[in-house]
Amino acid sequence: MTAEPPLTADRRARLLDRRRLRKMAKSAHAYVRGNTAQFYEWLGELDGSVGVPEGPPVWICGDCHLGNLGPLAAADDRIDIQIRDLDQSVVGNPAHDLIRLALSLQSAARGSDLPGVAAAHIVEAIIDGYSRALDGNESNGKHGAPDVVRAVRKRAHGRKWRHLADERIEGPDPTIPLGKRFWPLEEAERAGLARVFAQEDVRKLIVSLGCRDEDERIRLVDAAYWVKGCSSLGGLRFAALVQVGSGKRRHFALIDLKEAVAALPPQAGRRRTAGGDAHRVVAGARTLSPNLGERMMAVAVCGRPVVLRELRPQDLKIEVSQFTRPEAIRAASYLAFVVGRAHASQMDEPTRRAWRGRLNREALGQLDAPPWLWRSVVQLAARHEAGYLEHCRRYALSR
Repeated sequence: MTAEPPLTADRRARLLDRRRLRKMAKSAHAYVRGNTAQFYEWLGELDGSVGVPEGPPVWICGDCHLGNLGPLAAADDRIDIQIRDLDQSVVGNPAHDLIRLALSLQSAARGSDLPGVAAAHIVEAIIDGYSRALDGNESNGKHGAPDVVRAVRKRAHGRKWRHLADERIEGPDPTIPLGKRFWPLEEAERAGLARVFAQEDVRKLIVSLGCRDEDERIRLVDAAYWVKGCSSLGGLRFAALVQVGSGKRRHFALIDLKEAVAALPPQAGRRRTAGGDAHRVVAGARTLSPNLGERMMAVAVCGRPVVLRELRPQDLKIEVSQFTRPEAIRAASYLAFVVGRAHASQMDEPTRRAWRGRLNREALGQLDAPPWLWRSVVQLAARHEAGYLEHCRRYALSR
């Protein structure tokens, strides 16, 4: 395992905070994605004036933006488009996922220089796709996917371990190269990870994936602090390279270990998941994104709650550098369908029918979307634009 001298905790925290500021200053869309805390603070201030309906209490993503949806591999290598990040999942109001998704897509559309009218059609498309999911209508499924989704799904189907190794750890050698993305561990962190991978339940989870022999042993080969994400920067985040089996049968698994932080979205009836935040994240994932949830486990490292999951080569983000107007509208409908399907799976038929009726009760003139969603997006977009410019000013001054 790597034995580079670790960074002090204070210096690491300062470097991570600096990197987070820089990432969020890259674009208004990056600011929207990394600004979950203020999203809910501002939404709470607007809630009464825009009239956000209270939907049936179900598990929601809580941070339902464009980058948090994409292809995910199941244990049997089946690939589905599902929610990729459940750090903020809670039992809450499903309307909050719709608002977060609409704001994200509006931000991406503006970043693609699309006219403001595209935002109106995106909101319409979100309600259309989500309503189809509540109806149990699969017509917006795989064949209704926009080009950007079909392309990333096709790419996911062709990926193997070597692709994951090349991207994440820069090659198939059984080491994690320290540098810009991976930093040395503190001794307590190294010891804590060794204890995690000595647990029998962790061994069983890892060997249960990818058609492995249930009796195979695992060994922690290397580990490092992983400088990854945006909103997660500052918490514990580790990459661990694990050998499964031995001799000619040996192969490797890349494990992501991420600290579970307190949830930001309002929770229905102040419900809390037994076991704390790591168990909450796992429970949300197993409900909303089974392909991901079956690969996850709540553990503790250095006394802090951490979610462990094996990364698969097929797990990809939907990343868009430029949207055309038709593509943005199709993506909005399709991704809302994915989110709606995850919500609807938790509702019985009368509940789905009643929730669909509340969503479609009103329309804004000729805009086929509820006014609360449009008003939420407009007012939150304005606040995020102002917040982004102020963030950039502070970042420039800090330099």
